[in-house]
Amino acid sequence: MSGDDYKGRIGHLIRDARKHRGLTQQQLAELLATSQSAINRIERGHQNLSLEMLARIGAALDSEIVALGAGPTHLRVTGPTTLAGSIDVKTSKNAGVALLCASLLNRGRTTLRKVARIEEVNRLLEVLGSLGVQTRWLNDDNDLEIVPPAELDLDHIDEDAARRTRSVIMFLGPLLHRADVFELPYAGGCNLGTRTVEPHMSALRPFGLEVKATDGSYHASVNRAIEPARPIVLTERGDSVTENALMAAALHPGTTVIRNASSNYMVQDLCFYLQKLGVDIEGVGTTTLRITGRSSIDVDVDYAPSEDPIEAMSLLAAAIVTESSITIQRVPIEFLELELAILEEMGFQYSRSDEYVARNGETRLVDITTRPSQLHAPLDKIHPMPFPGLNIDNLPFFAVIAAVAEGQTLLHDWVYENRAIYLTELTKLGASVKLLDPHRVMIEGPTHWSGTEIVCPPALRPAVVILLAMLASKGTSVLRSTYVIHRGYEDLAERLNQLGANIETFRDI
Repeated sequence: MSGDDYKGRIGHLIRDARKHRGLTQQQLAELLATSQSAINRIERGHQNLSLEMLARIGAALDSEIVALGAGPTHLRVTGPTTLAGSIDVKTSKNAGVALLCASLLNRGRTTLRKVARIEEVNRLLEVLGSLGVQTRWLNDDNDLEIVPPAELDLDHIDEDAARRTRSVIMFLGPLLHRADVFELPYAGGCNLGTRTVEPHMSALRPFGLEVKATDGSYHASVNRAIEPARPIVLTERGDSVTENALMAAALHPGTTVIRNASSNYMVQDLCFYLQKLGVDIEGVGTTTLRITGRSSIDVDVDYAPSEDPIEAMSLLAAAIVTESSITIQRVPIEFLELELAILEEMGFQYSRSDEYVARNGETRLVDITTRPSQLHAPLDKIHPMPFPGLNIDNLPFFAVIAAVAEGQTLLHDWVYENRAIYLTELTKLGASVKLLDPHRVMIEGPTHWSGTEIVCPPALRPAVVILLAMLASKGTSVLRSTYVIHRGYEDLAERLNQLGANIETFRDI
């Protein structure tokens, strides 16, 4: 391959990475202290580039333009570790995703503060960009500005990005007010599409929405004559289903009542954002929501999603399994009260600060300082429930916690058909985890952890649970192909390293 071919390919890579970040050539030029014409030459493949310049461009675009052995990334963990210091909980990923979808309701400018920069958010930004929405990261704090066009371009939606996100179904609620007929691409085959879309359909049908799921697309049509005549009863108390119904109700000028609504953390954040848009909502935090919408919304709004209770639980589990004393700051306590009550029953010792309010002005936060504790198994089984029960995403962390506790703990993961099976991977590190059936595992502790090599399971929380067990394991462990962790956590390995962990990211060359 000639040098010119190489320069052309690298130019294309840089141009794609720049567009992915939502930057103009001029903005990239300013970041690199060079001229727009130089960026133009680079992207057209007409400029020689030093390795140093490539690295600087890569850093500016948060993209590895040059990667040695550009295969999957792996983590090498040297243990056992004792953690120390303090760490802030980052903002909620699920709230960030919901708010990106909800920004389509607003014809004005939405500024979201400290948004999680994870893969799911990046995909949604690509989809929004293809609809004509302008998005840009404002600073290193991950503040994000979203400016919609006068008319959305629904004909040119980025199909690849849409198929790589699970959240595109949450465009149905906002978009049913913007077009009478539209299509949304989705991932997966047709029969799965019909099944998973059904709870959303029953929630949105009262607004006149009909959807046919065929060969990878939702074909949506809206009958404006149909309006909700009675309360909408959700057949399952799902987070994204509740969010879709909320977004549909926000632009419906009458009053809509939603029963059996989820009151989980991301739903509450969405409610607080909609209230800032001028939507009247009663019952936030309960299972009955009464929404009085507006016929149009056009306001410039600034909103800060609150902190992520699942990340807070991850950090608590890291402290417990490594018998460490750390301070976890900005913990959204109302979404972890039950988890902490169970941990207290098991003998966990910690102190907490007085409550203070999150940047959204609503969510209650505390700082928690953990202490090394001798744990014992709880008397009862541990199982998740919709909020205010134990969070479904937090259940897997109790597997690694139970493994360090004296006695037998039964975990019942009734929600997912096949998640519990991944928890048996902990046996490779020395734990005693028996799968009783697809939903139940029996864990016997305490465990003497020892390092080994494990391929990352495809489920996000069990993958993190294995990483946390590796922190406590003697010797060197390797966790292979960790993309799934990056989908849901921002810089998790680096942030654990700041607390004293020894985790190296590497690729096979």
